[in-house]
Amino acid sequence: NLVILTTSGPLTYNKDENGTINGLEHDLAEAFAEELGVAAEFILVTPEEIEGKLASGKGHLAIGWLPASPEGPFRTTAPIMQSRDIIIQHEASLPLDEIGDLHDKTVHALAGSRQLETLRQLQGKLPSLKVNEVKGTDIYALLEALNNHKIELAAIDSSLVDIATQFIPSLQATLELNEDQPIVWWFSASPNTELLERTRSFVQRAQTDGTLARLEDRYFGHVRRLKQPDIIKFLEKIGSVLPKFRQHFLTAQNITGIDWRLIAAVAYHESQWDPNATSPTSVRGIMMLTEETADRLGVSNRLDAQESIQAGARYINILLNMQAEEVREPDRTWLALASYNIGPGHFNSARSLAKLQGADPSSWYEMKRILPLLAQAKYAQRVMSGRARGGEAVILVENIRSYYDILVRNQPATPSPREKKVEQRGLKA
Repeated sequence: NLVILTTSGPLTYNKDENGTINGLEHDLAEAFAEELGVAAEFILVTPEEIEGKLASGKGHLAIGWLPASPEGPFRTTAPIMQSRDIIIQHEASLPLDEIGDLHDKTVHALAGSRQLETLRQLQGKLPSLKVNEVKGTDIYALLEALNNHKIELAAIDSSLVDIATQFIPSLQATLELNEDQPIVWWFSASPNTELLERTRSFVQRAQTDGTLARLEDRYFGHVRRLKQPDIIKFLEKIGSVLPKFRQHFLTAQNITGIDWRLIAAVAYHESQWDPNATSPTSVRGIMMLTEETADRLGVSNRLDAQESIQAGARYINILLNMQAEEVREPDRTWLALASYNIGPGHFNSARSLAKLQGADPSSWYEMKRILPLLAQAKYAQRVMSGRARGGEAVILVENIRSYYDILVRNQPATPSPREKKVEQRGLKA
């Protein structure tokens, strides 16, 4: 096995509610292990433990959004990415414009983070700056403390800003503390020479062959679509409107096996959870079904929320099953949702066009570049199909990804027994 020391974090090593491990660096390290033909074995440690564990031979390499200049005698790869250390604060507080604005301020940063070290270096130039090392918590807890006005300022990695503000729109990034800093992987001072060279070669190749670009798109590609007012409105409707329909979404989950929060995210994008919604093109209902699709699924009344939700979920299932066998998740879901928007006929045309363009029709990263081409006659003619608004399908998928992420962050996979009783009483009323 390839033993990899890592730290917990949304981009390094993150376990979701189903126990699935993800994270940009985690996925990249797994791809490297697969190239080596071995299994990746991840050992979760705290940021403070990495140097000692690596020096004592507890792992072959260490990942975890690590800086290029470790204090110990370690070897490193070339930079995987670049990011900065940045101050984030509540939008209601006065923004910081320059380093001098930190005079007599207290800034919080996670223990073992690069931001903590940056702040301590700044104290040499600005002795009045107070730095609070936060132990035993994660980045989201730190941001929630900021949102709840328990702290005034926090320093985080710039790569997390868009993710953070997607979940907590009241936060804003203000003062950059430094220029771009490289993110690397570490090895011990005397690593296996062949492993070191193969790792360095893999990292450099990942920069140019699309491997890293695909991972960046998976974790960052959708988080800049929604604007702050969109997120605020959505969070408000989660509290005021979603409870009216949650049981219908849960029933649809039981029928199809699709996460109810994904179904709800689709419904919100389609209709803003309005069961009476109607478009100029005559798609109707909370899931905005066409008359043809509704008839195919046996829907008698598209404006009936329960019928529409269940039919929409079944339709998503049909589209999921229509994807090629080799398409893996999460791409399978994103491609199915694009098909939900433009229809399976146009979607299959986009797949054919992707092959003609030398793109991978099984990759959402590739297809989000191809789909907008369907709006141009010269490309639509190549696959003998009518023009389609493929760019709208890309926007739909990216927005739904954000809505889904927010719902997962705010709503449990299934409601508590007490919530079920309340919702059932509401449905009877």
